[in-house]
Amino acid sequence: MGGMMARVLSVLIVVATVIGCSEDPVGGTTTDEFAARRDQMKASLARKAPAAATLSTSGVSATDAGFGSVEGQYIYRADGRRDPFRSIHFVDDEVPTTGFGPLGDFELGQISVVAVVWDTRRPRAVVTDPGGRAFIVHEGSPIGKNSGRVVHIGDNLLLVKETYVDFEGNQSTKDVEIRIRRSQGG
Repeated sequence: MGGMMARVLSVLIVVATVIGCSEDPVGGTTTDEFAARRDQMKASLARKAPAAATLSTSGVSATDAGFGSVEGQYIYRADGRRDPFRSIHFVDDEVPTTGFGPLGDFELGQISVVAVVWDTRRPRAVVTDPGGRAFIVHEGSPIGKNSGRVVHIGDNLLLVKETYVDFEGNQSTKDVEIRIRRSQGG
């Protein structure tokens, strides 16, 4: 019984393939229809553009160079429009930012030190955020929500100086150590 089902299924697949590969177009525009429409557009643009309109450097008419023609100069006026090269996620200059960089979105307790290169002229450390993304930091790198800066990298720790502002506007600093965890459980 199973062999019969397999033969019927294979016959159905062959029939579907033959029907699907027929020569008749299913729908849409053929290449010849597209070329005819393109020629019609060229002819209508050639009637609209004056015959003397040519590109000065090559002597080719504007309609031969493409579908468009240059009939005048276009001047872009940016009044009231946003800058097209500026991100739509820009930060307003008047609003103070709380974090800086991707590590500025997390508390220091959420960041863990994975590796340290410390016995060099410029020590570096690899830290990870709660999502597991790794970042390389060095002395002076911004880190943490409270405007923290890495001030020292030791053999198994990262020393970060954070600046806090209380409700009266007074600033205070706090040194926070982030150490490599000795046992990673494995």
